Amino acid sequence: MYHSWLDRWDERRARRGEEGKKPTDFVLDAERAFPGAKKITSIEEFCALADQAVADPAFFDEPSVSDQGFERLDGWLKFPSDISTDIEQNNVVSAKITESGSFDQAMVIFRHWNASARNRQIANFFSQRGITVVEIAMPYHFERSRPGSVHADYMLSPNLGRTIQSVRQAVLDGRKLIRWLKSEGYREISVLGMSLGSWVAAIVAAHDSAVSKASLFLTAGSLADMVWTGRATRSIRDSLEPEIELTDLRRAWGPLNLENYAHSLARPDLDLQVVLAKRDKVVLPELSERFMQRLKDAGARPNILELNCGHYSLAMPPYILLAGLSLKRLLRRGR
Repeated sequence: MYHSWLDRWDERRARRGEEGKKPTDFVLDAERAFPGAKKITSIEEFCALADQAVADPAFFDEPSVSDQGFERLDGWLKFPSDISTDIEQNNVVSAKITESGSFDQAMVIFRHWNASARNRQIANFFSQRGITVVEIAMPYHFERSRPGSVHADYMLSPNLGRTIQSVRQAVLDGRKLIRWLKSEGYREISVLGMSLGSWVAAIVAAHDSAVSKASLFLTAGSLADMVWTGRATRSIRDSLEPEIELTDLRRAWGPLNLENYAHSLARPDLDLQVVLAKRDKVVLPELSERFMQRLKDAGARPNILELNCGHYSLAMPPYILLAGLSLKRLLRRGR
């Protein structure tokens, strides 16, 4: 009975998330996705560029190592993104810093798609336990929102190229922030990603050896499969389905598939934790299970916590408390 109520609550949350969403056109937009790419007109050409990006270890590397432009004031940090887009607000990264009074550890949080607010409770909880919390705004979120848009519909959309550009921008922004934190004297860096934020956090952790601990909430490997099957992305699938097959979408968004970075996530100096929801209709459990197996095959030993709740109801007690305690244990290990 309780879980039936929980499933209905999750469905209501999903419907609320659909309010105000308008269908958008399928667009290749390879020039946004792949630096230096020429205009292309076919899905096959786009997929070929995506295959090259997957094979390129520098695709998620920072184009510059400049520490210029960082401004810190009253608990906020602002700095220029290394990717310039046609939305001016999106080109400045903002992050809320909740200090712990210690330089032992900092945790960077990448929140979920369409997040409307940062989480003061999480920030206060960990800062009071000696961990500085930095909540970064992902592209087109919070202070970086597109004017007049209710949703962060530019970060994840039927525009194949802009979706890749947005996730790549989020990764580069995160790596730039981590480099700044190291320059400030923080000794250990952890990342926490939630839902879409877990894709960003995982790619950051896979490519940046400065990250020693990564916690991924509500994650899977293939972003293409998540969008195609997930409850929260039906409007995107409706625009994609008449134009592209799922097999081609998997190739097109190959640079965003965490399964391609399983070996990097399995590096011995990375402590990995995953929190999954058994009743998830947004990130289907079978997709998460496939990613977990890929990690294990690569030699990773992730600490996996599976809770009997849905995607949205993870935020409810007791599930969020259990997830928080599991995260606390991860951050305390080795201290």
